[in-house]
Amino acid sequence: MILETLEIDRSTFEAGTGWKLKPEGACKGSVCIPLRPAPGERVSVNEVARQMGLPLVEEPAHGLWALGPESIGGRALTTAEAPDFTLPDLDGRPFHLASLRGQKVLLYAWAPY
Repeated sequence: MILETLEIDRSTFEAGTGWKLKPEGACKGSVCIPLRPAPGERVSVNEVARQMGLPLVEEPAHGLWALGPESIGGRALTTAEAPDFTLPDLDGRPFHLASLRGQKVLLYAWAPY
């Protein structure tokens, strides 16, 4: 999840991460992680990421943060299902990753750093 600020709406956090914020904590499927204090309508991404063990990295030159997916003990992803995102295709039309749901997909990312 790419962020321009570390204070976001609850609905934005839930849509971007798949975790539902409930009074008992952050829940996804049968897994719940207690959060103290429970987030209100605004979520402090930095605090929630710390409590949940989600990776959060900053790109100061562009004023962006990337909130990574959860892991089990920092060693394995809890699911191999990629979240949906949309990027323009070669003709500039929006392409949704979810349109490939149910198929095997290889995502290749490259960065010059």
